[in-house]
Amino acid sequence: MADPKNDTMATTDRLGEPMAVPASAGSANAEPGWRRARLAPSLAEVHRSVEVQGATWFRKLLAFAGPGYLVAVGYMDPGNWATDLAGGSRFGYTLLSVILLSNLMAVLLQGLASKLGIVTGRDLAQACRDHYSPPVAFALWVLCEVAIAACDLAEVIGTAIALNLLFGVSLPVGIAITAVDVLLVLYLQNKGFRMLEALVIALIAVVGGCFLFELFIAKPDLGAVARGFVPTTQIFTNPEMLYIAIGILGATVMPHNLYLHSSIVQTRKYEETAEGKREAVQFAFIDSTIALSFALFINAAILIVAAATFHTTGNTSVAEIQDAHKLLTPLLGVGGASAVFALALLASGQNSTLTGTLAGQIVMEGFLNLRIRPWLRRLITRAIAIVPAATVAVLYGASGTAKLLVFSQVILSLQLSFAVFPLVRFTSDRAKMGEFVNSLGLRTAAYLVAGIIATLNAWLLVQTIRGWIA
Repeated sequence: MADPKNDTMATTDRLGEPMAVPASAGSANAEPGWRRARLAPSLAEVHRSVEVQGATWFRKLLAFAGPGYLVAVGYMDPGNWATDLAGGSRFGYTLLSVILLSNLMAVLLQGLASKLGIVTGRDLAQACRDHYSPPVAFALWVLCEVAIAACDLAEVIGTAIALNLLFGVSLPVGIAITAVDVLLVLYLQNKGFRMLEALVIALIAVVGGCFLFELFIAKPDLGAVARGFVPTTQIFTNPEMLYIAIGILGATVMPHNLYLHSSIVQTRKYEETAEGKREAVQFAFIDSTIALSFALFINAAILIVAAATFHTTGNTSVAEIQDAHKLLTPLLGVGGASAVFALALLASGQNSTLTGTLAGQIVMEGFLNLRIRPWLRRLITRAIAIVPAATVAVLYGASGTAKLLVFSQVILSLQLSFAVFPLVRFTSDRAKMGEFVNSLGLRTAAYLVAGIIATLNAWLLVQTIRGWIA
């Protein structure tokens, strides 16, 4: 029975430990369109732990700020670097329009994810478990776990490459070092979710500062940069350009971010009323839009630096991170340019690690309603990524890890639609969302985006497989 003081119901997790389940979540289970299964809150240890009540609009905005930045790091992880570098070095500034389009799609989809979590009290994984039959939900869980492992693989490789470039650490040793950073996530989360958010924002600032420096010394053609943000038919008529463009789009919108966002917005202690939820949805959208603007800047900066440094000097085949690092200082003529680039990569890899491990916990708990110790869950996720990365690094060296990085992005592309379509469906269902259901215009735009992503990612997958066979 609900306690009127804290509006919670007592229950226990799979470890037999007490857990507070919001009564609102229990009542949500009784709403039409959802199964009547009692679910523990998403990320129970930090659920509704951040107070958002403030006297002014700006103070509330600051209180809600944070989840969007955890999501944004997935849009600037090491997996994005290869596609941005390839696009800039080969085609100059032309593909900036694709980065902008990808970011606009991300803003829409992340907005829907945050709305689902706030309105229903469920994250996307829990919503899938409620809506679909057990076999379908289990299949979605397996696909999502594969995608998270692929994303973690990119982060492990990116971090190892950065350690190698900065300190000369061998790739196998660098990969082993990444095994211990999961302990940092656990430590910070125990200190409070705001502490974890603060670290993520600080690392984003490091990446942004590094690329501001790179942009300043690269001295790009500002007119050409502005023209690059305008779409051109050349993107569609040039097969090679189209291939890289789809790679940029596929590497930008990450499936695990949708599960992550729908969960971490519930760390805010907003009012469980229609007005309170409406306010929370608005602030969450502002938060994610501002954060994704930083992701847009960083992705665009990577491509602009590649275009200004490599494309204009005839180095049009730079696609690997190691090659870019090696050429930056001699081409720009500024000492430390390569080191700053590697520092940004290290910060990006660590940031993505923090959010990827959280996503793994959310997905396992949401799809299976299974709770295991957070540190154990994160070690399992990291082990799945470390084993193939270490094997390839030992056997094939840097070139092998670069190919493995590309392969991880193909896996992410394949899984994306299995997260996007359920998200759009759930937020467009009045029985589930009530007055917060997507409007006709928003529903149309969301399905259009989902269709575009599915079509382009399928095309990218086919072309990649053809390339491997050839």
